[in-house]
Amino acid sequence: MPRAKVILQSEYPYNITARCINREWFQIPMEEVWEIYCEELSKVHFELGLQIHSFILMSNHFHLIASTPKANISECMHRFMQSTSRRLTRAGNRINQSYAGRHYKCVLHRDQYFLNVYKYNYRNPIAAGLCQRVESYPYSTLQFLLKKSSAKIPLVYDEIFFADPDGTLEWLNTEPEALLVEGIRYGLKHQFFKSKKGPVARKELVEDRMII
Repeated sequence: MPRAKVILQSEYPYNITARCINREWFQIPMEEVWEIYCEELSKVHFELGLQIHSFILMSNHFHLIASTPKANISECMHRFMQSTSRRLTRAGNRINQSYAGRHYKCVLHRDQYFLNVYKYNYRNPIAAGLCQRVESYPYSTLQFLLKKSSAKIPLVYDEIFFADPDGTLEWLNTEPEALLVEGIRYGLKHQFFKSKKGPVARKELVEDRMII
């Protein structure tokens, strides 16, 4: 099957994820992996204009929400994937490449899709059993927003978080319905986020946030 044509656009953010080959561990300490990713994301930001909304590093994959004002997502991700793969391979004394094929992108073309994925990504460490609260996970840009560590990635101003930091944390730490999570996973499998038809939770109301 031919690979789908990459959507180059500058209006909406992308959700991007990629896994290590064979879903293996990075083979070097997570602190070192985190530093590599932060450095390379910063380079892509300053050199190619990638705008970073959030980034969460897991043990064998990552979740990135980013925008491309220059409509150059292919160039940005090629540079980022190539540079991180080279550094991870060298640091871990790997023979094979670091990533299991290409990365996956999904355009978040509605505000409610962005909100759903924003929460889904930040809750990924909780879903994996790595922590009980989102702010406890160290390899996440949420640490920069909370000023728990110095900002190592230049982030887009986070209107969601800074509108109400305490309320946002409460919202992020509130477990969504299983059907909503299922719907988000389904939506992220498409080039443009796609709502799942059928008995999927369509709304989640938390304080003044409506997520559909």
